[in-house]
Amino acid sequence: MKRSKKLLFSILSIVFSLAACHPQENSQEGIVATVQDTTVATEEAMAVRVNGTGITMEEFQNEQLRLQDAQAQLGETWSEEEQIERILTELVGQVLLAQAATEAGYYVDEATLQAHVDELIADMGGPEQFMSWLQSNHYDEISFRKTLSRQLAAAWMRDKIVSEVPTSTEQIHARQILVKELSTAESILLKLQGGTDFGTLAEQYDTTTGGDLGWFPRGFLYIQAVEDAAFGLQAGQYSNIIESSYGYHIIQVIERSDSQSLSAEALHLLQEQAVQDWLDEKWAASTIEVY
Repeated sequence: MKRSKKLLFSILSIVFSLAACHPQENSQEGIVATVQDTTVATEEAMAVRVNGTGITMEEFQNEQLRLQDAQAQLGETWSEEEQIERILTELVGQVLLAQAATEAGYYVDEATLQAHVDELIADMGGPEQFMSWLQSNHYDEISFRKTLSRQLAAAWMRDKIVSEVPTSTEQIHARQILVKELSTAESILLKLQGGTDFGTLAEQYDTTTGGDLGWFPRGFLYIQAVEDAAFGLQAGQYSNIIESSYGYHIIQVIERSDSQSLSAEALHLLQEQAVQDWLDEKWAASTIEVY
């Protein structure tokens, strides 16, 4: 029942992964809505503008080709609308992070950029192999350097957001009894009210862990009602029956702590959520024009 959530946004990787977050869904709404294209004839056609920063149609189309290549390798098929939604979310998120990095004083200078390019060339076995890779991935040297520069800035800002997430917070150590039938849950609740030990009953319905959920912070469980119930209990107390798509839960709090160190899994989830919350807030406050 613990959350194994993938972040709604990730920074697209080039050859190495710059992103710690893995998107599976898109929280922004209305992204595919169009506005009138007011670009003049002499200006390169734009796919989207983010606070004045343009993403060209050529860049967008090449990103779509890269996504389609990745889908083919994975045996996946997305509709064109799903591709557009994913790519716009990805690119707009990168631009928002990169813009914030610039505002915070971070700048990808030519020496830093060239050092990363040189490292990639060495990893690939030389300039010839690197140029072949660029071509097969729908890049030329100029577009690749532009993309890499933006991704480096976005990654810097992402890391800054992540670094501000505390490594300890209020947490609950709880266990649960989870059953499929309401009548079973009602019978268990009667036994608990009659004095039967919660742990003994939990072992009967989960012989592997005894229903132990371990320590978890707010925002870590899939089922909000279960989490809310747990944080409303004191150590030793148990909840009423809670219905969810998984079945019927009864929760008991074993311990509470106002400042418990986060597990690696919980810390990663909170870091992902911090980045997504930041993006949602920036998105709402930005001028984003989709052509």
